[in-house]
Amino acid sequence: MKILAVCGAGVGTSVLLKMNAEKALRTLDLEAEVVAMNLANALEVQDAQVILTTPDLVAKLEGTRSEVIAIEGIFDLNEIGEKLEKALG
Repeated sequence: MKILAVCGAGVGTSVLLKMNAEKALRTLDLEAEVVAMNLANALEVQDAQVILTTPDLVAKLEGTRSEVIAIEGIFDLNEIGEKLEKALG
């Protein structure tokens, strides 16, 4: 399974989301490939099951094949874990 962590430029928030998603997945005992990238590249990806992003980018990701999940607190492992568990479970 593939998860995208997306922000505007692909170097700041997306990397933090990626790292925290990986921690949350370990806690849930789930395996997935988590990839950090920018918005433009994310719009071209066809094989991701889930996209994690900030609320301000959700509308820009509409129309993708992936489930788009808004993360309010990029450092909140509980929020990330709960939303991933709901999406993947």
